[in-house]
Amino acid sequence: MNPLRELPKVDKFITHPLFEGLNTHLLTRLAREAIETLRDRILKNEVNCVDETALLQNVKTAYDKLFEPSLKPLINATGVILHTNMGRSLISETLLERAKPIICNYSNLEYNLEQGCRGERYEHITGHLKNLLHVEDVLVVNNNAAAVFLILNTFAKNKEVVVSRGELVEIGGSFRIPEVMKQSGAILHEVGATNKTKQLDYQNAISENTAMLMKVHQSNFTMEGFSEAVDYEAIKALADKHHLIDYYDLGSGYVPKLPYNLGLREASLEEILALQPSLISFSGDKLFGSAQAGIIAGRKELIAELKKNQLLRMLRVDKITLCLLEESIKAYLKEEYEVIPTLWLLFQSVEALTNRVSHVRESVGENRCDVIYSDTYMGGGTLPNRKFPTVALHIKGKATVLEKKFREHHVIGRIENEQFLLDFRSLLPEVESQLIHTIKTILDEQ
Repeated sequence: MNPLRELPKVDKFITHPLFEGLNTHLLTRLAREAIETLRDRILKNEVNCVDETALLQNVKTAYDKLFEPSLKPLINATGVILHTNMGRSLISETLLERAKPIICNYSNLEYNLEQGCRGERYEHITGHLKNLLHVEDVLVVNNNAAAVFLILNTFAKNKEVVVSRGELVEIGGSFRIPEVMKQSGAILHEVGATNKTKQLDYQNAISENTAMLMKVHQSNFTMEGFSEAVDYEAIKALADKHHLIDYYDLGSGYVPKLPYNLGLREASLEEILALQPSLISFSGDKLFGSAQAGIIAGRKELIAELKKNQLLRMLRVDKITLCLLEESIKAYLKEEYEVIPTLWLLFQSVEALTNRVSHVRESVGENRCDVIYSDTYMGGGTLPNRKFPTVALHIKGKATVLEKKFREHHVIGRIENEQFLLDFRSLLPEVESQLIHTIKTILDEQ
């Protein structure tokens, strides 16, 4: 018999009990595609009969796959806490539970309960942020790139912004400070050399068309050797002298009052804000350890101008971000650092990490792995070239093979010195039992 005659009709095929309750529109499309593919294979003599049972299962599998989430939970064992490719800062279940009643219900997002009229969405976190940062006013947009764009567009459209040539950085995804400035309408006036910029360079660049002196955190690189940069305090003093706006694009920023000694070689938010800058901005999902957002802080009259910019409507944050950000800020105010995973992971001692790694090693078999002491980085364009001590589990075997096997199980490690490592600096304790199971499964298969 000609196998083409065995091909089922689509309308009848989709009535099979296996497909009961499924979306008919999607099912019809998938069934038609599967039958046409089978028809082509028959015409090419690759198939000489129709296995309808297999065809039914193939269509059902394709249908089910459509509803598998594209975003999947991963175990980050790279050692990089703020891994941009894996979503940067984590939100703890504790903070999520606190925010849940608001996220899952109607709320007074833009409703003034006292006056019974329209309210402002930003007011819900303004008070908390002002108390935390000790500033006149704040504004939150959807990320720090948006904050930079909004500030430049508001205060420097068709005017010059003076920036050091050594700070014209490119961040992830090929986004470059000069291009952001161009799109905002600001005119870039770069000063100094790539490796050296002096205060006199800023002074000489100031003209009638200058609106702002801007400092940009170098984000994902550092300059060593024959280099020089002007600190923010000197830039602010020069801006004040010439009645200009000073603006520091921090990219990231860490909060004071931490009961740890990081030995960081850059200023904290407390130190920078003590200088009373006109404006600063930083990301919510980097060292701040919260949801993605661009946090702008500074002088009240400047924040008021930013709120008048029509672009703010396009850059505003949604209710979920506001809820999570508010809970993070409240945790800071209460000094509940343990519910901010980014900080908890960063401040784990080497001794604590060693105990955790040793426990996992004992659980999977000491002859199968070793404890390795190494260094890692914060990631996410934060604290560039700042090494942090870490402890990892070296899984014995061919590194490239193991990396692929673990990745298939949604565990992302790293290869160092031709060894496959699971670094515990970025590993949450609650995933350790799952990790033990995965290690055993993979090693037992070999």
